[in-house]
Amino acid sequence: MTKHIFVTGGVVSSLGKGLTSASVGLLQERRGFSVRMQKLDPYINVDPGTMSPYQHGEVYVLDDGSETDLDLGHYERFTKSPLSRKSNTTTGRIYSSVIEKERKGEYLGATVQVVPHVTNEIKASILKLAADDVDVVITELGGTVGDIEGLPFMEAIRQIPLDVGKENCLFIHLTLVPYLKAAREAKTKPTQHSVGQLRQIGIQPDILVVRTERAMGRENAEKIALFCNVEKEAVIEEIDKTLSIYEVPLGLAENKIDELIIKKLGLPRTELKIDDWKDLMHRIRNPQHEVTIAVVGKYIEHRDAYKSIYESLTHAGFAHSTRVLIKRIEAEECEAEDLDQLLGNVDGLLVPGGFGYRGIEGKIKAVQYARERGIPYFGICLGMQCAVIEYARNVLGLKEANSTEFAVDTPDPVICLLEEQKTITDKGGTMRLGAQPCILQEESKSRQAYGEQEISERHRHRFEFNPAYKERLIESGMHPTGTSPNGNLVEIVEVADHPWFVAVQYHPEFKSNPLDSHPLFRDFVGAALKKHQGK
Repeated sequence: MTKHIFVTGGVVSSLGKGLTSASVGLLQERRGFSVRMQKLDPYINVDPGTMSPYQHGEVYVLDDGSETDLDLGHYERFTKSPLSRKSNTTTGRIYSSVIEKERKGEYLGATVQVVPHVTNEIKASILKLAADDVDVVITELGGTVGDIEGLPFMEAIRQIPLDVGKENCLFIHLTLVPYLKAAREAKTKPTQHSVGQLRQIGIQPDILVVRTERAMGRENAEKIALFCNVEKEAVIEEIDKTLSIYEVPLGLAENKIDELIIKKLGLPRTELKIDDWKDLMHRIRNPQHEVTIAVVGKYIEHRDAYKSIYESLTHAGFAHSTRVLIKRIEAEECEAEDLDQLLGNVDGLLVPGGFGYRGIEGKIKAVQYARERGIPYFGICLGMQCAVIEYARNVLGLKEANSTEFAVDTPDPVICLLEEQKTITDKGGTMRLGAQPCILQEESKSRQAYGEQEISERHRHRFEFNPAYKERLIESGMHPTGTSPNGNLVEIVEVADHPWFVAVQYHPEFKSNPLDSHPLFRDFVGAALKKHQGK
């Protein structure tokens, strides 16, 4: 029978439940088990698609077009678990489903309540991932124990062992032992209180993963075990990783969490095969080169807003045994400050996606700087649209060229609204989303990177390259090197007379992982390395 692992968090948010869940998934896969990953988010939004990047971080898009929590990015980077709409469940989605059933009369005669109707819906969403070919389902619960909005989810996961058997379920609680410098000691009381709250709900954790700034010592581990009612071996210390998040699985393995899970769930003992991950860490610790990549974005203040971008650049560095230093630049700075001072020492420039007019002119100026000075340039989504606008203005001489997103009455709308978007008024889940095919042109840098003619990449946008300007741009040196199969939509543009200038409408950052960097990120960092070595 499929086993279930539930990962909860306490004391404070942002402890790294997503990374811990992904690492546990990786270790189980490396022991030969089939794993499925899932995130439960207690917010009432149906999905994070309409939420501000400043509040929520990036929206992670799956092949099926689902807009999901950024932790699903960790799942894909660490595991091979296939993800879909089933992999991210929110309060909004649960209540929408319950209300729809009530309107259809499926609860006829009943007073619809949180328990059992809402909790049953949550349990059903969890159990959907269980199947004959799935050994382990790992379910991460967002937020911290004690949050009001998380209580129905806590109640639902409390009931799961009663439905599938206690021997098929395991609870991992991620908590914090802070170190008070003034007192010069670690404090276990927050962890005790957190586990106490969990036990009041009816959940006894089987394993505690304890985040610490420094080693907490055997005495504190024994105190936690005693007062939290867990075995000493089940208190797993997870010291902050300063080098890379990709150390986390190895740290957990050193503390034998994978063996403990196997023992507690009654899984067959198998060998842990993780040598390639150890080789990866050797490359991370011993880079042979170093490059500086500028990321000019609209949401630089919130690092999670471009989480997958930063990780993909790092992965590309691994492929070249290169440490990638990321220079984060607010787009608006490029409007007012000296670009030589901001960008003069970088080896490559990347402009990522975003929405709204703020910072657009700064992005366009940064693109122009990279194009005119031969700095390798990589544009993604809005970064591709800014590249087209910049080229139309400064090479074609269309000084008022723009996107209709920013200037509805522009005389030269080189970027315009997709035809199918013109009648849409709802904002949630209505963009061009998910995996779309793309045909690559022979002899292009994109084709060289991918090594194949047809690719599939994930999209999230409403605006697109205007085909009315296609021929004029080609004549002046900007070539559409990737299009939809019918040729109507331009997905990639490249500048011919440039060391490396590639801009794409899709989001390649969602298909990169540390052991297999995305081809475009790999070649972009390779071009930046060549630029650096030529200085």
